[in-house]
Amino acid sequence: MDFVNAITMKKTNAGYLEGIISIIFNLILFALKLWAGIISGSVALVADAWHTLSDSASSVFLIIGTKLSRKKPDNLHPFGHGRWEYVISIFIGFLLGIIAYEILKESIVQFTEGESANFGTIAIVVTILSILIKEGLAQYAFYLGKKTNNIAIKADGWHHRSDALSSVIVLIGLFLKNYFWWIDSVLGIIISLMLFYAVYKILQDSITKILGESPNKELLDKIKLIIDKVSEKDLHPHHFHLHNYVTHTELTFHINMDKHTSVDESHKLTVLIQKRIKNELHIESTIHVDPIK
Repeated sequence: MDFVNAITMKKTNAGYLEGIISIIFNLILFALKLWAGIISGSVALVADAWHTLSDSASSVFLIIGTKLSRKKPDNLHPFGHGRWEYVISIFIGFLLGIIAYEILKESIVQFTEGESANFGTIAIVVTILSILIKEGLAQYAFYLGKKTNNIAIKADGWHHRSDALSSVIVLIGLFLKNYFWWIDSVLGIIISLMLFYAVYKILQDSITKILGESPNKELLDKIKLIIDKVSEKDLHPHHFHLHNYVTHTELTFHINMDKHTSVDESHKLTVLIQKRIKNELHIESTIHVDPIK
């Protein structure tokens, strides 16, 4: 239990830290982008500003989700509240999807009405600054997400990355403005499509975890190795089911055992395997015995 608590605390602290840093930098970038976008009349830059502000909102939800996921198990939630992490990730995805839709709609209106933007030096400086800061935040979020295996932080990292890429597209448009009057609206459309892709990646990852997934080959190999060390018999482990509750993991699987083996002997062997799996892999396992000839 001490190990689980240590992991939970580590993920919680990482979520708070990443969320607070993101909020501070995103609010500063939002103000700069919105100011530059209004001055230049650029729908792409204004859209980029609101995208950045949405990062602040997602970071707030990240902090809330991190706090909720740390709550201890209770009668209604015996497996804990760790999956709040996935719920928050899905919420961030939907929030990003709404922003992508609004950007797409505004860009199409601008294109059909034949409007163009008047970019200046301020817009270029702000956009370059945004690219550098947002990619830095993305790398930091991916680092923390990988280190703590926190899917919500990873989702926030994708949000930062999509913002950095959208700013790259805006920057390209700044240098092509004298050649194509429609560049700003087209860039807005491209940014919205990039955001929709980011939404897809975030939702895919979170929903897959909630629905359940098969254990990967590396984990299966480790489990089979533990079983081989415990018993010289070929128990043929199979029918694996993995249930990830973020703060802890539950695993169920079957083993084959001679039907003449006593209940007491079967029980001792399965308990021994379960203890080894918990001690070495930090996974709570339940084993079903299939009697064979």
